[in-house]
Amino acid sequence: MGCRGDLDLGRCQRGVGTATAGAYTGSSSGPSGEEPALSNLGLPFSSFDHSKAHYYRYDKQLSLCLERLSSGKDKNKSVLQNKYVRCSVRAEVRHLRRVLCHRLMLNPQHVQLLFDNEVLPDHVTMKQIWLSRWFGKPSPLLLQYSVKEKRR
Repeated sequence: MGCRGDLDLGRCQRGVGTATAGAYTGSSSGPSGEEPALSNLGLPFSSFDHSKAHYYRYDKQLSLCLERLSSGKDKNKSVLQNKYVRCSVRAEVRHLRRVLCHRLMLNPQHVQLLFDNEVLPDHVTMKQIWLSRWFGKPSPLLLQYSVKEKRR
């Protein structure tokens, strides 16, 4: 018996409610009496290994160009062999600073990363820098680094 218009609305709602409640929750058993199979409808990537999703290598990558901020003396000292770097958008300034210190064989206190002669805080991510200061410009993102001279 079907619902016709507004006649006997209470009975139609009760019938529809009981018929669909079991279908959506999966609490009713199928025609053969067994439970319905679980589906992956809620997962966007059924073959993606979610246990490794926190690794940086699965993130979007960003191209950077690291150039030494020019100073009057010692221009060739502490210059990178390869100034182009590709990193995760989640990488922070402190990560890049540690890489620079390792490549230049310096202490972390002696290296600063800058954008337009402004020192970048350690907690800022590359995505934040890209969106706030470089959005719409061509790749790679240009960052400068400065090396503080050791005092004797």
